[in-house]
Amino acid sequence: MTPTTFTTNDLKAWLETETGSILNPVQAQAQKYSDETQTALQNLSDASKMLFDNSQKEIEKRNAKVYNRARALNKLANIFMERIKKLKAPEQISFDNFSVFASETQKTLTVIEIDIKNWFPRISPFFIMDRRKFLTTYEKTKMTVNSLTDFVNKDYIKSKTLEKTYQLIDELQSFEEQIAAIEAEQANLQNERLLLEKEIDALQQRATQVKGNDTLKELNRLDAEVDALSDELKQTLRHLQKPFLKMQALATFGGGGGITPDELKMIGLYMDNPFEAIVAEQAGCPVLNQILEKLLDLMAENKLKLKSDKKRKAKQDVDEILKSDTLTDLHKRCVEVFTLKEKLLTSKEMEEATQHLSLLKEQMETLRIRRDSIEADEKMKENQRQDLLDRARHLKSSVEANVLSFMGRQVQLQ
Repeated sequence: MTPTTFTTNDLKAWLETETGSILNPVQAQAQKYSDETQTALQNLSDASKMLFDNSQKEIEKRNAKVYNRARALNKLANIFMERIKKLKAPEQISFDNFSVFASETQKTLTVIEIDIKNWFPRISPFFIMDRRKFLTTYEKTKMTVNSLTDFVNKDYIKSKTLEKTYQLIDELQSFEEQIAAIEAEQANLQNERLLLEKEIDALQQRATQVKGNDTLKELNRLDAEVDALSDELKQTLRHLQKPFLKMQALATFGGGGGITPDELKMIGLYMDNPFEAIVAEQAGCPVLNQILEKLLDLMAENKLKLKSDKKRKAKQDVDEILKSDTLTDLHKRCVEVFTLKEKLLTSKEMEEATQHLSLLKEQMETLRIRRDSIEADEKMKENQRQDLLDRARHLKSSVEANVLSFMGRQVQLQ
């Protein structure tokens, strides 16, 4: 059998049409039993009030024969009234709340009956007429409540699945409204995010244009030259790294080895940033030459504890540096590049470009923070939507199964 497809609203309207003949009479019966039970309980409460009032009158007479029994009946009647007062029939009747009402009422009457059996014999022979009137009302109330319980357990329970289905549909409609609201919020968030991304792209293009001006192009060219010269210096001094490290250790922890504080500082600088070290030198690199001469002496005295291969390579590099113009040429080129870069960095054009780029970067960062916040909101909304969709799918399956069970009809919710 091909299932009939419905929206949630259409299914509810269809069910009301198809099951009205089933549910409406049962609901009418439930209302009738509710009214009858409330009337019976009110009558029982009035009968309890009668016991309370009459026993109170006897208490006030202070008759020794009746006094204790009157007090017992007075207390018992008050307990009856308090118990009955707690029983409230539901205004909007459903199987769940009506069955609870029937159960609670039945329990209350059972407890009252136990008290009657325990206490009424002790009150004899007084208040005979009052107790008979109360018992007559009680028995009528019990019959009414028994009828209510039979109705709930035999007739009203048949509508439980149908009634539950209506409740599920109402819950499903609520979910669908929440999903629609979330999707509207998602659409707004997406539009806001796309607008921010467009603004970020525009700022990025402006930053690229600024970076493309002649001043920054020249700075990039000089930075590339600095990197190249740094690599060349590292290559030239590559075999001196270990000896320099040994000299540092000797000067710091081993008694100095004739190395001055300024020389120790330059050794560290040549190891970490040879470009910065060489531009700090005077022409001819006198400080480095002094360091290298002391290095030769320390190696000759075997104070650095170098392996023979490292010692040999270091001595070769030192001899080549001291006897050639390798570092003189490097020093000249490094100083020229450094001077040009410093002059460029302090120029008015560079200041303007830097300020412009800084402003653009700040604006982009602000927009990115807002965009990231929106993306986090979008993710949270999507998680909420998926959770509601999962719960809605479960409800749809339950509704479809319920309709099949009590109507034998296959339906499918969109």
